[in-house]
Amino acid sequence: MLPIETVKLHLVDATFELFRAYYSRPPRTAPDGRPVNAVQGLVDSMLSLLREPDVSHIGAATDHVIESWRNDLYLGYKSSAGVDPDLLAQFGDAERALDALGMPVWAMVEDEADDAIAAAVDRFGADPRIEQIIICSVDKDLGQLVEGERIVLRDRMRRITYDEAGIVTKFGIVPTSIPDYLALVGDSSDGFPGLPGWGAKSAGTVLARWKHLETIPASALDWDLPLRNASRLAATLEQHRADAILFRRLAILNRDADIAGVTPTLDDLEWRGVPRDRFVALCDELGFDTVRERIHRWAD
Repeated sequence: MLPIETVKLHLVDATFELFRAYYSRPPRTAPDGRPVNAVQGLVDSMLSLLREPDVSHIGAATDHVIESWRNDLYLGYKSSAGVDPDLLAQFGDAERALDALGMPVWAMVEDEADDAIAAAVDRFGADPRIEQIIICSVDKDLGQLVEGERIVLRDRMRRITYDEAGIVTKFGIVPTSIPDYLALVGDSSDGFPGLPGWGAKSAGTVLARWKHLETIPASALDWDLPLRNASRLAATLEQHRADAILFRRLAILNRDADIAGVTPTLDDLEWRGVPRDRFVALCDELGFDTVRERIHRWAD
């Protein structure tokens, strides 16, 4: 029997890429006057990624609508209310740009981009052809998907890759405890505060021992941990346990998010190059005069 040819699957948090590009790039407009600086930054970043020699299969996820089912559970959850209108206006063009690069795009409405990435890990992760899944993002909640050295989280800007051992080193806990960790310390980017008095050190210390909220003893006397404020932390957790469970629900990614309509099979994620006509038309529309010169592989 011939050996199976293996591939690496890159999963891109394109919403993060778009936000980063918007705030790091000077303003720029298309010929018709609409803002496009974030879209151009996203395209530049993706072209750099696509040049990497191990990129053969790739998918990108966006928050087509910032709000999700999580806003129904917690009123303080992140929304479009605080997002610069010039950035919001670029989401549609960003998705079109990714498509014009030949990349499958999961534009999420009910779920979030991170949920689409979780669903892709769940849907394609067991395929024996996949040597490694590389999640391109810095979002802490995506750390819950990391497994061993096969599913990793990559900070492309700092050129740091976190495997399971790296997650343990960074947070002090195993990846499956990340939602519990965020429930205790909060996640400012997602808009929920965590519990009063709980910080990264205390949450990491307690969850390294007990893993999940349900297994943390109610009394600090049973913790047997070197925490000077253990009694206060235990009392806070007991008093706000319902909040902690809710915050963890917000942090748990939905592995059942609907991505099948875009990518039914792993083969649909194979990158075959940039579709020339589609990309050139987009560059003309958005005023990206020199970007097309950076294409290293056309689909035709």
